[in-house]
Amino acid sequence: MKRIRIFSKSLYLWIRELHLYLGLFISPFIVVFAVSTILFNHAWKPWNAGSDAKVQKMSVPVKIPEDVEGLEQAKQIMRQVNVSGEISYLPKPKDHLVIPVMKPGQKITIDVNLETQTAEIERRYTDIWDALFYLHKSPGAHNANIRGNWFYTRLWSWLADTVVYLLLFISASGIYLWTVIKAERVIGLILLGAGGLSFLLIVFAIVV
Repeated sequence: MKRIRIFSKSLYLWIRELHLYLGLFISPFIVVFAVSTILFNHAWKPWNAGSDAKVQKMSVPVKIPEDVEGLEQAKQIMRQVNVSGEISYLPKPKDHLVIPVMKPGQKITIDVNLETQTAEIERRYTDIWDALFYLHKSPGAHNANIRGNWFYTRLWSWLADTVVYLLLFISASGIYLWTVIKAERVIGLILLGAGGLSFLLIVFAIVV
């Protein structure tokens, strides 16, 4: 019996510490998702930011790789013109190869003339709110065959998945800690019931 009490106390302490510190770890990610969700819902940017996006254009010669095609060809061209980021999609080239590239704070278009072997590069610098939008949607729902073709996109997707798993743990551990602390059971039941009712109302509104 004594061993069970010691184990229960140790388990409680471990879960409490993990609940606290893992919550602190994911808090910056939650802020990013929360703020960008509000902006998405209201289609609004604070201070009308980004109305005058800075645009840079330049033309550079390139050597078209002939031994590769598709994604690898686009990556080799990007390295030649010193551009990095996530390739959104790859349209089939005719006389031009257009490579749309996205990264937080920038939208880049590389228009390669296959005959003259020159690349027109347009960089559109966006504001911090567009960067939040990008992170919220990344890695996005575009072509699964090329999704995550930039290392930092893959890294962000791994972190986003980790945040989801930790949120599930924090939710479960929060319920456990609430059940252990007797003084919080009444208010906990009220809040749990309110949350459950809100969820059911949302489901009812969607279904009906």
